[in-house]
Amino acid sequence: MSNVTIDLTCNKMSFLANNAEPWTITLIDTGEETMIGGRIKRIIPYVKDDDYFCLTYGDGVSDINIKSLIEFHKSHGRLATVTATQPPGRFGSLVLDGSRVAGFQEKPQGDGGWINGGFFVLSPKVGDYIEGDHTVWERDPMEQLARDGQLSAFFHQGFWQPMDTMRDKRHLEELWDAGKAPWKIW
Repeated sequence: MSNVTIDLTCNKMSFLANNAEPWTITLIDTGEETMIGGRIKRIIPYVKDDDYFCLTYGDGVSDINIKSLIEFHKSHGRLATVTATQPPGRFGSLVLDGSRVAGFQEKPQGDGGWINGGFFVLSPKVGDYIEGDHTVWERDPMEQLARDGQLSAFFHQGFWQPMDTMRDKRHLEELWDAGKAPWKIW
């Protein structure tokens, strides 16, 4: 890990401690009003010579094995890989036989459906599927990639939790404070 201070007022970067991973990190100001598709389109010039790049929304917490996700992406030859996950259940699930409860499970993992978990590995060629700043990544580009057979799903059955609400935040903080944070792998 490296500890870095970046002072944007004078274009100065100070390394406070350097025990770095072999990563290159580029920060691009894509604008406050730019949709996710537009943000991807704007960074393509910086990754155009790479075979792939990783993308996350930043509002999901997970124990996804990123190395396995990348290896899976490299193995299938498609332009895009989305992590498929099943969201945590919020309510108890009833198995009904008419009005008789035949089974009950408290807060099961998902409802059997898979969702976009928000972790991707993408070829720079996905930029060809994006019109501009107004493009919603999850609509036309992902739908077209799927129709073209260029979108694969990496199935993740481990821990995944959104952090969209204060309730989500409190839940994640409780896990952390109790020493039960499955995403903490260091």
